[in-house]
Amino acid sequence: MNLLHANDRTGEYPASYYAATRTPLAPFPPLHGERRADVCIVGGGYTGLSAALHLAQRGYDVVLLEAHRVGFGASGRNGGQVGSGQRQDQVWIEKTVGRDAAHRLWDLAEDSKALVKNLIQTHAMPVTFHPGIAHACWTDAQVRDTHAYAEKLHRDYGYSHLEPLDRDGIRRLIGSTVYKGGEVDRDAGHLHPLNYALGLASAAAKAGAQIYENAEVQHIDHGATPIVRTAQGRVICKQLILAGNGYLGGLDRKVAAKVMPINNFIVATEPLGDRAKDILSEPVAVADTKFVVNYWRLSEDNRLLFGGGESYGYRFPDILKTVSKPMLEVYPQLKGTKITHAWGGTLAITMNRMPCFTRPAPNTLSASGYSGHGVAMATLAGKILAEATAAQSERFDLMASLPQPRFPGGTALRWPMLVLAMTWYSMRDRLGL
Repeated sequence: MNLLHANDRTGEYPASYYAATRTPLAPFPPLHGERRADVCIVGGGYTGLSAALHLAQRGYDVVLLEAHRVGFGASGRNGGQVGSGQRQDQVWIEKTVGRDAAHRLWDLAEDSKALVKNLIQTHAMPVTFHPGIAHACWTDAQVRDTHAYAEKLHRDYGYSHLEPLDRDGIRRLIGSTVYKGGEVDRDAGHLHPLNYALGLASAAAKAGAQIYENAEVQHIDHGATPIVRTAQGRVICKQLILAGNGYLGGLDRKVAAKVMPINNFIVATEPLGDRAKDILSEPVAVADTKFVVNYWRLSEDNRLLFGGGESYGYRFPDILKTVSKPMLEVYPQLKGTKITHAWGGTLAITMNRMPCFTRPAPNTLSASGYSGHGVAMATLAGKILAEATAAQSERFDLMASLPQPRFPGGTALRWPMLVLAMTWYSMRDRLGL
């Protein structure tokens, strides 16, 4: 079973709210016959599209192959949150790589947010960046830790955009009584993720990148001159970039050993009208502290877009049932509200939840495994891959220096072992531990 086809129609976006409200972009052609290029990119999400854009701007002859449509995968289905920092906090990073490297990684993450904002403005994308992400804590201990971490970021990293919230403050902001406190990050934000991906695709094409859709890669011949084969053609290139993330499948076993696909789900309500202000008093996005994170925001037409629940096999579960349960736990006042869209998608995680940057084969670069923190970081990853292709590898080497353990059990047993671990953590969530 291939995740590219397990839950979706070939060459079509899923029936999501994002697909229903996307900006029109004419389809790109499929690949027929042989093409030669300086760089071939596999995958048309944020990483691949950003790499294509930045390489084309450097004058490279670039071919990008997307199995379905650009933004088809996690890039066009996610919660749209553009968060600060890395996926792991700076305390973990300092302990893992030391303070100097931790500061460089923090600066790199800040660059990723700035890059998203700059690309939207520079290329006049039909995308609005809405500032603000709130973090909602389920326990008093989590509130204390969150506030202490905000103080650390201000003291040690000069980050002054975090506003601590007590129980009354979080309740006023997000209209829910279940949380004990939290914070708001005023420099983070959220956007329409599919329109952002389409904006990147349009910019890359205008810069000269050749994009092919419905061009699923079936095999790669590695070597001094990699050959990338689809059903109807092939690309012979000097450099190969693997940007398939959770949909990379078996194209590279070395990456697959460290990067694990998982599924996540979102629903969209009917427009809430005047009720929207009782759900979010400000147009911020929210993520909470559950291990299987709940996250939500209002759309520009005042629908609640609520994400929650995970699965670890090929087939999606009953999405409406999976997501409605945590949504009504947070907002019981929405009982009976019509759900107009329900969709899922496949992202990728790593064992330590930090991105996996690697050189898996000669003349081949790969970046993936953003672990739910990919809108900004995957965009920057594409730029970093372009830099490394041009022999400017300092930032790539920094990311590649992060330890990336393999999933236990190898590619055959990693799914059942992950299910056991996730079930344990989900039980802790339910017990409030």
